[in-house]
Amino acid sequence: MNAFRRLSEDYRVLKTGVSTLAATRKLRSDTPFDYSDLLETHIRNRADRPAVIGESSSLTWQELDAYANRVAHWALSKGLRRGDVVALLMENRPEFIAIWLGLSRIGAVTAMLNTNLTGERLAHCLREADVAHWIVGEELAEAAETALPHLKTRPEIFVSREATARAGVEAEVAASGKGAAFDVAIAEQPNTDINPTMRAERRGSDLLFFIYTSGTTGMPKAARISHLKAATTGLGSSNMQGLTASDRTYCCLPLYHSAGGMMAVGASLFSGGTLVVARRFSAKRFWSDCAQHEVTSFQYIGELCRYLLNAPPHPDERNHRLRVIVGNGLRPDVWEAFQERFKIPRIAEFYGATEGNFALFNASGHVGAVGYMPSFLRKSMGIEIVRFDIDKEKILRDPSGHCERCAPGEAGELIVKISEATQFEGYTNTEATEKKVLRDAFGKGDAYFRSGDLLRMDEDGYFYFVDRIGDTFRWKGENVATSEVSEVISVDPGVDEANVYGVPVTGTDGRAGMAALVTNADFDVDRLGRTIEQELAFYARPLFLRILPQMEITGTFKHRKVDLVRDGFDPSTLTDVLYFLDPKWDGSGPRYLPLDAEAYQEIESGEIRV
Repeated sequence: MNAFRRLSEDYRVLKTGVSTLAATRKLRSDTPFDYSDLLETHIRNRADRPAVIGESSSLTWQELDAYANRVAHWALSKGLRRGDVVALLMENRPEFIAIWLGLSRIGAVTAMLNTNLTGERLAHCLREADVAHWIVGEELAEAAETALPHLKTRPEIFVSREATARAGVEAEVAASGKGAAFDVAIAEQPNTDINPTMRAERRGSDLLFFIYTSGTTGMPKAARISHLKAATTGLGSSNMQGLTASDRTYCCLPLYHSAGGMMAVGASLFSGGTLVVARRFSAKRFWSDCAQHEVTSFQYIGELCRYLLNAPPHPDERNHRLRVIVGNGLRPDVWEAFQERFKIPRIAEFYGATEGNFALFNASGHVGAVGYMPSFLRKSMGIEIVRFDIDKEKILRDPSGHCERCAPGEAGELIVKISEATQFEGYTNTEATEKKVLRDAFGKGDAYFRSGDLLRMDEDGYFYFVDRIGDTFRWKGENVATSEVSEVISVDPGVDEANVYGVPVTGTDGRAGMAALVTNADFDVDRLGRTIEQELAFYARPLFLRILPQMEITGTFKHRKVDLVRDGFDPSTLTDVLYFLDPKWDGSGPRYLPLDAEAYQEIESGEIRV
């Protein structure tokens, strides 16, 4: 990197960081302050301008403020006080934001529940947050009911109807027996500010949300999110994109999670612009929504961009006013093709975790990088990449007991020092919190947040995501990063989605690579075999392929691997088409052969040596 480029990158990082820290300075002090205080100017100066636009309702800045005030008064009428928790289960709509904003004004905490959960997993989330009051969107009332048999103590439920369906709501909800009518209850409350003496109690360190992890490897964990963290995240996103009051931000990601609920919402609100909320992601509607609402930015997740890229041409895909998009997980095999096809002027990739104590961002659009950090900031913030043993799944230490720093280009676990400036707020579960803390890393008594991710940093200071710890596996004595294998496979025009993981094979060490694929009419297994042969080292080539009708994903577009790993590759228990990599391949004929019961037995017995 030449000197001019380095200065430019350093300036971008410092400009975003300094402006964000300056805006949240009061939140770090002992003076009364919370999330809403950062919105007062916009509420006053943009009263009649739209703050949030949904599919069936919208709120101006004045209406957002009034709705939030009614929720605050309702909460007080129910006896709620600072620190009490209210669960919120609702699909994306403007009221979602107004509800948690109103609860925050009395110091209550909102547990943002995943709308895809039911039964025991949903009940688990309620128990984790010790919820006594539960606001449920009518669209999810049946899902909420499935959790009740799993709860010893039933929370008081309040059902919220949509704006277009509130006539006669009181009688309907009462007759259904599903809970009290939330909309009627708040309509009876004043829209004035709450007693100013209550504001004196609030601090930036007070909790604002519980946001749950996706639960891809177990039960969801409730991450503790303070007013300070939520504000810093939103302001950082706004500053990174350079948003202003004239911007319109599109969000089709779930509002119960950090990307949609903290970054997209916060960036739009703090800039004084307009947030356009879609109920859910739709590849068919995405570009029409952007064109109709004159969207200038949107929040993405990498898989969302992949879906759009794999979709057929849309008449509005270039008929937009987008100037910047922000998100995470945009893999290099999608990045440039996505930016070129849809004419996206600027992509701002970032790296962070809901519960994490820091974030990296790539404001310059350096393809493939998840962030950039000047060396002096890395050192002052305690950002390190340390060597990690894939087999034993633990961080390596030298003879003195200290962690070993990775060399440039070497993959290891990213850790960040826990300090006053980079606090780790943890989970509601103390055991889960402690597992994320690495102690005595470089000196007695120090503590670092464990990201749980493998990253590498090049000599210029750019960071690149490698894989989730646990997703990387070992085969033939080598480490295999599932994300890198997925990138190679996903380039094939016949593959819409690829989910790579490791499976045990009898009589072998480590785990053999397997790829679950969602394919289209262009799929050609022989062509894919040739690509894999050319692009991947022998140990990284998937030994097994499984063709799925669709991929199971979480609400935040993450692929679930747990069930796929458990399923293995036994054709007697699977109805999907399976292939195996021919170990006797001589350079001619197909590289992958159909995996039937006979071939499976030969692999398990060792007759076919993989």
